[in-house]
Amino acid sequence: MHSYAQVDTSYLKDLYDRCLDFSEDKIDSLKHYASFIEQESVRLAFNKGEVLSSRLKGIYEEMGNNFEDAIKYYLQSLEAARRLHAIEYESAALSDLAILYANIKEPQKAKEFYLEALALSRRMGKVSGMVNSYNNLAVIYSQLRQFDSARALLNEAVRIGKPYEDKLDLSSTYNNLGSVNFKERKFDEALRYFRRNYQYHTATGNSGELWTDMLNLADVFIEKHQFDSAASYADRTMELAIRLNSKGKEADSYSILAKLAEFRGDYKTAYDNLQKWYALDTAMVNGDTHQTIAELQERFNAKEREAANKLLKEQIEKEEIRNKSVTLLAIALAVIGALIAIALLIKRRANHRLKARNELITQQNEKLAELNHEKNSLISIVSHDLNTPFATIQVWGHILQTESERLSDDQQKALNKIMQASNYGEGLISRILDVEKKDIGDHKVQLENFDLTIFAEEVIDNFQPMAARKDIRLHTELPDKKLYLLSDKHLVSRICENLLSNAIKYTPRGKNVWISINDEQEAVSIKVRDEGVGIGKDDMPFLFSKYSKISSQPTDGESSTGLGLAIVKRIVEEINGKIFCESEPGKGTLFTVVIKK
Repeated sequence: MHSYAQVDTSYLKDLYDRCLDFSEDKIDSLKHYASFIEQESVRLAFNKGEVLSSRLKGIYEEMGNNFEDAIKYYLQSLEAARRLHAIEYESAALSDLAILYANIKEPQKAKEFYLEALALSRRMGKVSGMVNSYNNLAVIYSQLRQFDSARALLNEAVRIGKPYEDKLDLSSTYNNLGSVNFKERKFDEALRYFRRNYQYHTATGNSGELWTDMLNLADVFIEKHQFDSAASYADRTMELAIRLNSKGKEADSYSILAKLAEFRGDYKTAYDNLQKWYALDTAMVNGDTHQTIAELQERFNAKEREAANKLLKEQIEKEEIRNKSVTLLAIALAVIGALIAIALLIKRRANHRLKARNELITQQNEKLAELNHEKNSLISIVSHDLNTPFATIQVWGHILQTESERLSDDQQKALNKIMQASNYGEGLISRILDVEKKDIGDHKVQLENFDLTIFAEEVIDNFQPMAARKDIRLHTELPDKKLYLLSDKHLVSRICENLLSNAIKYTPRGKNVWISINDEQEAVSIKVRDEGVGIGKDDMPFLFSKYSKISSQPTDGESSTGLGLAIVKRIVEEINGKIFCESEPGKGTLFTVVIKK
């Protein structure tokens, strides 16, 4: 009987390993095998069953863009792995979480999980884990346009993985190296890596990876103006996307076909493909949104029912205790008088009812606050995501406008209507975002002790691309020693980001912006100084007011809602700090934030 159990559990592990190689066309099988592994593990008392099945369920949900459920299952897998002290599975769960957070545009959170996974891989001495961690960290640095750091990590992944290439798949590393070279416009180098992957995945028959390879090759050939080769690969991506029944891949295929048509000067085809991309992309966003709203509502209803049942049980128990107390009290006080006993009984009943009602109201308010916070987060995510198609429509519209002499009067009129509608839609989204930005009161302060010098360098790095577009030089003035602050890092980051963004907006091209950190004994000061247009004396009293429109204007046509400094002031007050401003028109502005240690 013992040997039979061993064989069965070994089979479950083999089945799990095969599931990890499933492509999108086998997503339903992935869900089926995850449930099978879970059930068989319970029957055979296989202690790793929860780790394996939870991870497969997370992968299934992530493939379906159900990110909230995917995170839940990945966290379950991580907790189960840590209970078993199974470092290999713990590393896998950390990598899964990091990749997912990167996909939903939370790079800092993703970076934390990547670094944890890398530390575990190094401790295990597992080459595949280290290669994956280097790959994932490189993607984050590439997104931040820190290409030298990304390339160094990827080269290290190749160096340690190359001796094991017969057993280790390095195609992700080569794909990332191709992407870094593509972003730096080194197209011949990028082409070498993408072709290598295309040949490998053609031989192995991995359809999902092959689609990615062909999309990359099409993009490179477009940039190299080799349109026949680009068209061959672009058409095949669409055929493969339809065969895989992947709407996401189909949408991206329309996007690359639109880019190809634009480079060829065929603007009508480009516009038609862009419309098809937009229709698919919008449908996916709406579907995800409705599903998430339904899940949030059901979760709230479940919690509400649970709270009501718990409250009812407590009321029954209290009622039983109260009845016993009343009986004893009536007997003890019978000699004193029935009127006093009845008066006490009535008062106690009123107090219990009031207490129960207050508890119920408190619980309902807490649940409503949680739901409202999640609703605001959802609005923010959807609004940000919808900005992209409107911006893209405007880009294509401007391209078509440059060729307006080739359009008929009706076509020109239609094009003007499209531009008006896209501008209006973008304005609506901006107003939604502005309202959402005001609402910082729901953020729960989370204190942590962090090094301000490292923090300031990270903030500056994040704003380098924005400053570079205006030839503005960013400088840091930091203390020689480490300077720690116990505060909410997220809120401090929002303060610095708003002040730096404003400094760059209101500074002319070719000037300078500084951020400095100083130790003030019992406090720290964060200063952001620019060489911008400055602020007049008449505007200073209204500087931190909501929706204030001061006379100073951004130097390069950037937008300004009037909310930024009002939000900064609210955040500073939230963490018990103070903010000061010194400015002179034409000579720049200095903002100083003082926060107690």
